[in-house]
Amino acid sequence: MPSVLGFLLSALAISFAADGDFTSRVDRVLADTPLVDGHNDLPEQIRDRSNGSLVAIDLRSDTSRILSTNDGTPLMTDIPRLRAGRVGGQFWSVFVPTELKGSEAVQATLEQIDLVKRMTAKYPADFQMAYTAADVRQIHRSGKIASLIGIEGGHQINNSLSTLRQMYDLGARYMTLTHSRNTEWADSATDAPVHHGLTEFGKELAHEMNRLGMLIDLSHVSPEAMKAVLAISEAPVIFSHSSARAIVDHPRNVPDDVLRLVAQNGGVVMVNFYPGYISEARNHWLADRAAEQSRFNSPPFSGLYIGQPERAKAALAAWEKGHPKPVVTLQQVADHIDHIRKVAGVDHVGIGSDFDGIEDWPQGLEGVDRYPALLAELMRRGWTDEDVAKVAGSNVLRVLAAAEQVAARLRVTRAASEAALKSEHHP
Repeated sequence: MPSVLGFLLSALAISFAADGDFTSRVDRVLADTPLVDGHNDLPEQIRDRSNGSLVAIDLRSDTSRILSTNDGTPLMTDIPRLRAGRVGGQFWSVFVPTELKGSEAVQATLEQIDLVKRMTAKYPADFQMAYTAADVRQIHRSGKIASLIGIEGGHQINNSLSTLRQMYDLGARYMTLTHSRNTEWADSATDAPVHHGLTEFGKELAHEMNRLGMLIDLSHVSPEAMKAVLAISEAPVIFSHSSARAIVDHPRNVPDDVLRLVAQNGGVVMVNFYPGYISEARNHWLADRAAEQSRFNSPPFSGLYIGQPERAKAALAAWEKGHPKPVVTLQQVADHIDHIRKVAGVDHVGIGSDFDGIEDWPQGLEGVDRYPALLAELMRRGWTDEDVAKVAGSNVLRVLAAAEQVAARLRVTRAASEAALKSEHHP
């Protein structure tokens, strides 16, 4: 009879061989299919750190030793890790805070778009701007990483369709309808509902985005607004960085009834890696921690240790020691992908990490080099290479191409309508 040690060694050998097979399969998939992440906030990190200067952060070096300016989190993105992660295309978020209003928000967005283009131009051996699905595939074949632009909040256009059109012309290929607060025409998932969906202007804006070929991004919006858009959009929509609400009951996640509507629409939900959206235990821990923090120090006039920041800090540290932060793993991210596949179908799920926009990450997904490990986990669960290719990038590229086709059709229809109207007035 074989010894226990021999059995364990044999099992380990089989495990290593299986992992090697998954690695080879992932390599083959990503050689043919661009891995496209729906949301990365590196431009905001560069803006916050150096007011948009590209000198402070050298993306050709390891940036994990650089701490973000707002919370001390190590940066998660650089070119060596993008290459290790086999990234073929990246939607760079050009987010500006919701506190910025009107023309100030518009200017800051234009500066962020300029930053993405300057960043891409600074590293021409690695990055190239992309504006269509075909661009992404061509750039991937050339061995470079396609840079795409996504606007993360409707407040950034100052209620102006003209501004929206100009931002599309500058390269923006999606816009998230809201961020953390309502706009004047759509409700946010994390604000008290006012419009209960979309206003008439919100509907007009959705139609204009269809006409342009700009993807409507429903991350951050309320379920009522999600349904309102899905009822009228002629093009598939995206959720650039959201997860499954059936697994974690967080308002930033997508309910199952909406997932089914996304399948009917032909859209894609790109799963977010933020631990609070991935783990119910972490979601509750974060809420409890926020409550304790407020109890100790709630400016301007309340809190046990108001005006005593060191005591408040020590009290929070003591609470954290007694309430360890729940661990969140790569496997739990895969659970969300599996769930969306089960409800909406494999053609309607993708990856939207939110790297460099989050202050923590799941174990195993520490940076942009870790995407292959996530795809290998899906293979362990029985996913075929074809299905892994869909979640990696084929789904979102199909959606982008479909939006382009809808825009082309709507332009022809509009031109025909204008010609008919002109002939009526000039017989």
